[in-house]
Amino acid sequence: MVPVKLYSAVNRKTVRFHQLSGKSGVRVIQKRIDPRTGEEVAYEDLVKGYELTPDRYVVIEPGELDALEPKKTKTIEIEDFVELAQIDPIFYDHPYYLAPGPGGAKPYRLLLEAMRQTNRVAIARFVMRSKEQLVAIRPMGEVLQMATMLFPDEVIPPGQLDEVPDPSEVRTTERELDIAKQLVGSLAGDFEPNRYRDTYREEVLALIERKAEGEKIVVQPPAEELEAPVPDLMSALKASLEAVRARDQGTAIRRRAAPKAPTTKKPQAKKPGASRAPAKR
Repeated sequence: MVPVKLYSAVNRKTVRFHQLSGKSGVRVIQKRIDPRTGEEVAYEDLVKGYELTPDRYVVIEPGELDALEPKKTKTIEIEDFVELAQIDPIFYDHPYYLAPGPGGAKPYRLLLEAMRQTNRVAIARFVMRSKEQLVAIRPMGEVLQMATMLFPDEVIPPGQLDEVPDPSEVRTTERELDIAKQLVGSLAGDFEPNRYRDTYREEVLALIERKAEGEKIVVQPPAEELEAPVPDLMSALKASLEAVRARDQGTAIRRRAAPKAPTTKKPQAKKPGASRAPAKR
């Protein structure tokens, strides 16, 4: 038994808007209206219904759902320890941190170190918000990180996609593959999260700030996009590779052309007797 505390590991940065009346600028109120009578439905008169066909529902009473709710416990039940590489990232949902609870520092540290040294991830279950959650727990630095997971039947198999071509119908050559591998290699690097930013959110916040300061925003009509023909594979790969090379060369040129900091030259030491006037004969 390892006592832990649960903390969310993310802080969503989505820009949220309220709905206002375009005429008065006042925030509108949403009401629950019965479309047959036109009257507002009180909250206590609402029931849950599962749609079978349009306009045909199975009504479920609150007590019926309460009887089926999983038993609420404060225990995370570990079922298996698996290798991290065996878990496809598509199954991860929401990340959390697990911090040691009162009196749990030592067992917490033992579990963390054991998982780190064996390269294993704990697969467990627990109930959160009246729903049973499948979770993965792994060491992350000096803390345990827990991610809720999707159940297998919640993940759409890629074979259900209609537009994915049959591999046997697409032929590629070794030369095309070599150029594609060169393109991948030219962009290869380490994952640095701080390099990536939500530029759309930054632009929305900048727009809000400018409008709040009284700036008038003129929206240009979007240019009509014409459907471009499908490019030749070799031409597209070569163009992408040349663009990467040109970018890398430009970076190297800018680095070489960067002005160097001026160096202060030390005054040369005077030779003994050099400042004396020549002796007269």
